[in-house]
Amino acid sequence: MTSNMAPHSLPPTALARLLDANLNRAREGLRVIEDWCRFGLDNTALTERCKQIRQELAPWHREDLRQGRDTAGDVGTALSHPQEERRQDLRAVLLANLCRVQESLRVLEEYGKLRDPEMGKVCKRLRYQVYILETELFRPRQHRLERLKAARLYLVTSPQPNLPAIVEAALAGGLTLVQYRDKTAEDNQRYALALELARLCRQYGALFLVNDRPDLALAVGADGVHLGQQDLPIAVARNLLGPDLIIGRSTTNPEEMARALEEGADYIGVGPIYPTPTKAGKAAAGLDYAQYARDHASIPWFAIGGIDNDNLEVVLQAGAKQVAVVRAIMEAPDPRQATQDLLQKLSAVREGV
Repeated sequence: MTSNMAPHSLPPTALARLLDANLNRAREGLRVIEDWCRFGLDNTALTERCKQIRQELAPWHREDLRQGRDTAGDVGTALSHPQEERRQDLRAVLLANLCRVQESLRVLEEYGKLRDPEMGKVCKRLRYQVYILETELFRPRQHRLERLKAARLYLVTSPQPNLPAIVEAALAGGLTLVQYRDKTAEDNQRYALALELARLCRQYGALFLVNDRPDLALAVGADGVHLGQQDLPIAVARNLLGPDLIIGRSTTNPEEMARALEEGADYIGVGPIYPTPTKAGKAAAGLDYAQYARDHASIPWFAIGGIDNDNLEVVLQAGAKQVAVVRAIMEAPDPRQATQDLLQKLSAVREGV
């Protein structure tokens, strides 16, 4: 039956059916992807990402929308396509369901505005999260390396009674890269804290690395590890972690840098630029080493060691574009503001100001 209804008119029942169908489609597609992440990949981070998106959609799937459902009278239930009846491989299954979720979220974004503008905003944000999820599923290493390269500020944590709160404040200030570092805590405590920090970093879209411990990184679904000069060889860590996780290496001189590059590090720490209690007894590498890294490092490098808001400009003038800090955020009265202040100076350098 053809309707003569004007295009600007949409009966409440039709809107309810449309939103209900696409909420069902999006949530079902997400479940297909989530189950592969859970049972196929054993990937806690990606499983939680799918679950979080599903849970954000759930409150919008209200009873009045479900009441509008008319499966028997839906003219689309009998429509099919040969490509829907057969999947060539697992990749095809995942891609089909990712597309289904993305298309449904676009429909929900547009028609949801007729019901509640906030629904449109939420579905738009979730759609971009699904695009990122697709990249992580099919090109996880590339995705992580792109985010690593884009990270201007790197927080290396130190033991604090309120560690998660400090890290979350920094994340809220715009931080995109965190390393959990604790040399003395018991393993059960490290695991609990690392798990919480990993969750916070996922929530804010930041990379999360673990110092020294590939096993702990795998256990909490981290994005990689950072290794010191006395830690595992990079090749051994790579065998443990697989090809997709990030591996960084501390370096204090050109010889260590050359070795890290040869071994296949994804990034290096360059320092300590200034004396720091984090590396007690270790002589500062100084600004000369930062200048050397500027001219010779072929991978991302982070100047580290005693850097704070007062001396950051000097470090940047020496050629650094990415820096790692500990006390400048961990011991700041306002970690969020400290993060924003550091990022503002780093942004000026990136933009050539």
